[in-house]
Amino acid sequence: MLGFKPLEYRQTANTIVILDQTQLPEKEMYEHLKTVDDVYEAIKNMKLRGAPLIGIAAAYGVVLTAHSNELESILKAADYLGTARPTAVNLFWAIKRMKDVAVKSKNLFEELLKEAQAIEQEDRNACQYIGQYGSELVKVRAKIMVYCNAGALATSGIGTALGIIYTAENQNKNPVVYACETRPLLQGARLTSWELTKNRIKTYVIS
Repeated sequence: MLGFKPLEYRQTANTIVILDQTQLPEKEMYEHLKTVDDVYEAIKNMKLRGAPLIGIAAAYGVVLTAHSNELESILKAADYLGTARPTAVNLFWAIKRMKDVAVKSKNLFEELLKEAQAIEQEDRNACQYIGQYGSELVKVRAKIMVYCNAGALATSGIGTALGIIYTAENQNKNPVVYACETRPLLQGARLTSWELTKNRIKTYVIS
């Protein structure tokens, strides 16, 4: 399932590759983020979105600066990224975790990369557990209404709310989803319907 990845850190190039969500559903375009400014702009302009994914992006954004091995510049970059989206709680605790590691580390790049990967993996695991336990509440051919986008586009895994739907689909429960359009940015109409339809889950948009 899925068939797309909203964010991937590529260590050899020290680059973050994101799926530009402002282009969906018309275009499936990927963008390479090479600097802290690139990451800041992507978060601020909602090229990537969803609290979990924002936190992960910010963590890897700190990693982009770590090759300098200069603690002061790394902490400055972390604080800067923390201002990109004031409503994203995951952004703040991810930044705090990265800063806490930085001030204690001797090998800054290695330790910061390890912490960013841990943040990403923890989110992926959480999505799996949410899907596993939440799907127990889903009946066969259940009709489910969702708002905004809390799917794989917003996380490093299968999503939170939509993770339940994906898991139920894998259990042959064949849920039917009603996605509220979610104004003003239409995350439901543009994003939720796109990712569910891409994964062959029957979806209707409520507008």
